[in-house]
Amino acid sequence: MRKILEHCPSCGSDLWVTRMSCPDCGTEVTGHWLPCHFCQLSPEHTRLLEAFVRARGNVKEMARELDGSYWTVRKQIDELVAALGYEPAPPPPEDTAESQLEILDRLDRGEITTAEATALLGALKDE
Repeated sequence: MRKILEHCPSCGSDLWVTRMSCPDCGTEVTGHWLPCHFCQLSPEHTRLLEAFVRARGNVKEMARELDGSYWTVRKQIDELVAALGYEPAPPPPEDTAESQLEILDRLDRGEITTAEATALLGALKDE
């Protein structure tokens, strides 16, 4: 799906919506409006938002769908929240069991070495 232009192709400034029309009766309304926040999202953020809705907010399911780790998707959600102009929520208290599983999943996928996994698991134990 093509998005509307967001920035002036000449100077790069934000573009405003200045005219709207009804395709049925031809009524036209003119004024100055900024596009909605969702219209201004990058294609990556739009894809993430769609995955969020499809997964009904389940980040683990989103990670499976997007072929990424739980923590990568959480970071992307924080970036999406910031792109919409909101403050990201403070991180919840760490669930050690879930963190351990995530480290083991990363090891299983070959994202980290055995030594790195051992160090990460040791650091969780010390917290």
